[in-house]
Amino acid sequence: MANQQRDVQVNEISDPAGMFRIAKANWQDLNDLRRLEKVCFEEDAWPLFDLIAVLTMPHVVRLKAVVDGRMVGFIAGDPHPSEGVAWIATLGVLPEQRRKGMARVLLEECEQLLPFRRIKLSVRVDNLAAIHLYEKVGYGRVDYWRNYYHNGQDALVLEKRR
Repeated sequence: MANQQRDVQVNEISDPAGMFRIAKANWQDLNDLRRLEKVCFEEDAWPLFDLIAVLTMPHVVRLKAVVDGRMVGFIAGDPHPSEGVAWIATLGVLPEQRRKGMARVLLEECEQLLPFRRIKLSVRVDNLAAIHLYEKVGYGRVDYWRNYYHNGQDALVLEKRR
């Protein structure tokens, strides 16, 4: 795969069961993303400036999961061409929508739009459900960051090689 940045093109897709759809996110999703971040990540929720940046920076892959016209999941993929890697910057699904395959579909769609052989992400060491999902789809543990999150929680760094 080439390590070139490109504009993201995504057509809306629906999951096989038709419970949700995946669409490209943009700056108009700011308020929904703020709510989702606060619910999903509490003290680790991104500040407003970072949310605006992730929704407007060129070359960032940003997708949302939508149920009944409402954003219930979000993922952002951040290309780092100079390092030959992309990072999954954030992935969150509202608690009442979890365990429906939404995070996995968001992750797979985001990965397809990132033109890199290596994709990394960080996750709280106590987020066992997320770690299980990531390992199940091919991510392996490559690093450990101490005191990474606001409350001093450590992070696992996982990487997928394609």
